[in-house]
Amino acid sequence: MLSYRIDNGGFIDLKIENYPDGTMKIYLVPADECSRVDISWHYENELEQMQLYYIVSNLKERFPKAEFTLFMPYLPNARMDRVYADMEVFTLKYFCRFINSMGFDKVTVLDVHSSVGAALIDRVVNLSPKDYILKAMEEAGFSFDEDYLFFPDEGSMKRYSSMFTAKHVGFGIKKRDWSTGKILGLEVEGDDPAGRNIFIIDDICAYGGTVYYSAQKLKELGCGDISVFFSHCEDSIAKGKLFECGMIKNIYTTDSICTLPDNSILKKIKLD
Repeated sequence: MLSYRIDNGGFIDLKIENYPDGTMKIYLVPADECSRVDISWHYENELEQMQLYYIVSNLKERFPKAEFTLFMPYLPNARMDRVYADMEVFTLKYFCRFINSMGFDKVTVLDVHSSVGAALIDRVVNLSPKDYILKAMEEAGFSFDEDYLFFPDEGSMKRYSSMFTAKHVGFGIKKRDWSTGKILGLEVEGDDPAGRNIFIIDDICAYGGTVYYSAQKLKELGCGDISVFFSHCEDSIAKGKLFECGMIKNIYTTDSICTLPDNSILKKIKLD
């Protein structure tokens, strides 16, 4: 979803109609003067890329001296941060080139999945998710002395472990079928989770397989309640097992990309 504001006004959602051939007719609010344009993009689909290009092009023509910022908490294509063959298209590289072509004065992302993406965007600010994680921990009643902080893989541990000092910590080592990439299970390294409530942190969730296998193993080891935080959570989580498995008490995520309604397990944290 795209919205924008002129100077210090409120954010305005785009008004879009479609011609019979499917092309867009976009309406923007009238303004005689403008020194700053802020655009907020909570990604839903790739059609929004063209909408972004159209509105930025129009506003830059109308206000050539204005400062332009883009708040894009979820970076699309971040998973495609490398290619292994000539036939693979390096979509992240070209997406970042597309963003750079619009000449934003600042682009803000949140906890970007790949450092490659942050490196490819001009004048980027990569926000830490720490404050949102702390808010989720507070809502879950997490105790740094009594409860157990768990990172589902070594990448998550490297990314987040320096943010927090917890007395009881562990991380997962995935077992995969390397011919298919499918996760077969997970082993827990670190402190004993028996009898302790768990708080899991990861940056992104599609179907939740890594956290599902983490929860399965932690429950086998005798843990208590399990709460989870994802910086970004795709709507496809509803097609996975986390909502129905009975092992997860809370799932916290920002509203960067998730459009699912809150439920008894899912709780979205609104980005500032």
